[in-house]
Amino acid sequence: MSRVILHVDMDAFYASVELRRRPDLRGRPVIVGGSPRGVVLSASYEARALGVRSGMPSGQARRHAPGAIFLPPDFDSYTAVSKAIVAVFRSFSSIVESVSIDEAFLDVSGSLRMFGSPAQIGEQIRAMVFDEQQITCSVGIGPTKFVAKIGSRAAKPNGLVEVPAEEVITFLHALPVEAMWGIGQSTAEKLHRLGVFSVRDLAATPRTTLQRTFGPQAGAALHHLSWGRDSRPVVVRNPERSVGAQETLGHDSDDPATVRREILRMADRTARRMRKAGLLGRIITLGIRFADFAQLTRSTSLPTPTDVAEEIYAEAAGLYDRLGLDRARIRRVGVRVAGLVEARRAYRQPQLTAPERGWREAEQATDAVVGRFGPGAVRRASLAR
Repeated sequence: MSRVILHVDMDAFYASVELRRRPDLRGRPVIVGGSPRGVVLSASYEARALGVRSGMPSGQARRHAPGAIFLPPDFDSYTAVSKAIVAVFRSFSSIVESVSIDEAFLDVSGSLRMFGSPAQIGEQIRAMVFDEQQITCSVGIGPTKFVAKIGSRAAKPNGLVEVPAEEVITFLHALPVEAMWGIGQSTAEKLHRLGVFSVRDLAATPRTTLQRTFGPQAGAALHHLSWGRDSRPVVVRNPERSVGAQETLGHDSDDPATVRREILRMADRTARRMRKAGLLGRIITLGIRFADFAQLTRSTSLPTPTDVAEEIYAEAAGLYDRLGLDRARIRRVGVRVAGLVEARRAYRQPQLTAPERGWREAEQATDAVVGRFGPGAVRRASLAR
């Protein structure tokens, strides 16, 4: 079965984060970095329309955009936003490869039954990132990392491009070689001297010719990529230390019953992801975002690790009740489990009063049904609304 890979790339990331704080600058050319000297770190699309590019010397940027606003970078803010965005990605897949502070690959091949089609997942991610961080991103979807990356470039700014496996060749061969991931100005000039201007031209060029020009490995790689062949997996560079889920409510709510129902929904989603990954956890964290975007988290620990939604919900709901909120309007609810161990190596203390078969077996049975028939096949009655 073909893989489904997403490449999510934030739009003018540093500049977008700065514009959150300075909405009065929206619509004007804004440049992050490069003042009083140095290079441009990021530029708004208004500045890019005037010819400003990342890495450009500040003097050159001023000549292109004499009226641009230069802002100093705030890397602490960028890092915090990046971590929050990665948390959104991990709500949809545990296989996330962050390749820089503002872009990542996700392998969602195993997430389709839970979250819908690839395009639906991509749109959900774009909506959540915008809702939570007030910045936009572009998403490319394809059967390989290479195609997904080119798709996100084609989607910019603030769009989504899906390239199904059967359309890869048509999509790629219509592009100029400069659009290919990894081809810079020097490589493009060498290809032009060979009479290669499009990916279709590249695909028609003998591999031996490419290897003589670029070397055995690089020449072979160019040939394979021109036909959309790319076997590189999405690599989780840092082992996941927690599993969780979060979701913004359809409307801000101060109704405790509504909030508890969403906590249950997130606990159920988190537990299902843990069972799929073969993990148990002991530390339960509840995250709340209020209508004014203020946030708080509370955590508690279990005596033994679990992957049972009922147990996770009981702890998270207890954390919520102990907050003693007085009709505070809540915007988002999240549940996360840390202190992870592999289920096959974990020891769970049996309880003398526990039935022979309980919630764990019931949830494993629902996993099997959902895995075969999709997420709508069985659900909790309390979450059916």
